[in-house]
Amino acid sequence: MLRGSAAASAALALPGVTGLAPAQALSGRPAAKWGVQVGDVRAGSGLVWVRSDRAARMIVETSATESFKNARRWHGPIVGPDTDFTGRTQLRGLPPGEQIHYRVTLADPDDPRRKGEPVTGTFRTAPASRRKDIRFTWSADLAGQGWGINPDRGGYTIFEEMRGLDPDFFLCSGDNIYADNPILPSVTLPDGSTWRNVTTDEKAQVAQTLDQFRGNFRYNLLDDNLRRFNAQIPWINQWDDHEVRNNWFPGQIIEDARYTEKNADVLAARAKRAFAEYFPVSSLHPDASGQVQRVIRRGPLLDVFVLDMRTYRNQNSANNQPDDPTGILGTEQLAWLKRELSRSKAVWKVIASDMPLGLVVPDSTTRFEAIAQGESGMPLGRELQIADLLRHIKHERITGTVWFTADVHYTSAQYYDPSKAAFTDFEPFWEFVSGPLNAGGFPALKLDGTFGATQPFVKAPTSANVPPSAGGQYYGQVDIDGGSGEMTVRLREEGGAVLFTKVLQPGRVGQ
Repeated sequence: MLRGSAAASAALALPGVTGLAPAQALSGRPAAKWGVQVGDVRAGSGLVWVRSDRAARMIVETSATESFKNARRWHGPIVGPDTDFTGRTQLRGLPPGEQIHYRVTLADPDDPRRKGEPVTGTFRTAPASRRKDIRFTWSADLAGQGWGINPDRGGYTIFEEMRGLDPDFFLCSGDNIYADNPILPSVTLPDGSTWRNVTTDEKAQVAQTLDQFRGNFRYNLLDDNLRRFNAQIPWINQWDDHEVRNNWFPGQIIEDARYTEKNADVLAARAKRAFAEYFPVSSLHPDASGQVQRVIRRGPLLDVFVLDMRTYRNQNSANNQPDDPTGILGTEQLAWLKRELSRSKAVWKVIASDMPLGLVVPDSTTRFEAIAQGESGMPLGRELQIADLLRHIKHERITGTVWFTADVHYTSAQYYDPSKAAFTDFEPFWEFVSGPLNAGGFPALKLDGTFGATQPFVKAPTSANVPPSAGGQYYGQVDIDGGSGEMTVRLREEGGAVLFTKVLQPGRVGQ
């Protein structure tokens, strides 16, 4: 299972490396070697996830205390090979604003007395009161560009650092995996030293089959730091391109010689199913039915609007067409977002975008991957949808909208000001960029002036694919004060440094 010289030292820290591909019939008792996690936690609900090493019944217990006195029991599904032995149980009727302790037990479906060791976790439900503070972190981009779990660095240590901040939840802005980036046993660094990777059969090649996509998600769960983080901090997940392959769009025919499956839609369907199996996303079922976009209501202070900028987009192009109803969101998702923003009564409306608005992200010398194309004039192409949305926010007097994103592998803050823009029918707002969690760093991109973007802060390397060992791994921290309603955004670098801080005041249209 493990390749290269990293195997001996890495195996000591890995959770049952012999169980990466569970058999349907094994001796002993069921085991949850990949830990537990919770996602999409609201005031009274949350979704618990586990993976078994064989067919098993999922049983969840919740309690107000670690002793599990007066525990409430939830009977979940029987997990089996149809979902790669993953399972999810919806918890409802939880008390708002409270610390919930939970444990997951796996039982033999044929003999319920044969149970595995319980795996425990904890999380906080969203508050019902505006007076309670909120904290969350966000970032993206895990195991990209061939930089995987390095036992010499202690693995994905950035998750242990974020866990120490004890956020209410973690927002992952996409690229949870890099299905198109193989992980090799070692990489030679520019100074001649060696970066060592833990790797697996599924991660030694680009993902094309369903089992290979599943293996990409299992790979990250080999890391101790991530499993500890998952047990304590709920996730809000969205996806971007690398869950499938770099810069994919619907209808794309792949020219990359590494792929025998050339239809991006076929790969995307397999990737979405694996994504749905391996993350507790409330709007998706393990069979991949449902959708990624959703609203997570975190009490009176905060609603999180999770976007999907992959499923509904048009093909990457010069992005300068004068009419573009499909854009990057699709017509139905744009209408949904406008409607839900208008309905929201939360003080802060976080728009979780998997791609930045004003950074010019190229796909080639003639095509563009994100929204901006660098012409800095009136909106064209995918910019037309964003202009429509920003106009709606202004005219509907929607307050407290702030954009959080990733994708570009550096950290920055953009302020969008109509007094400096070609398109002026909107109110000012902020966009914050973070990431990567554990991937290569890349130089800063050009800013587009269509929406008047300025950049009070940016930190990025000057060369491409800078390894994590050279620094440049970033996450953001957001604190909302329950008394004043102020939102404080901190851009942080792994190691604890706060690079940039911005305090935003509540009650303003846009922001």
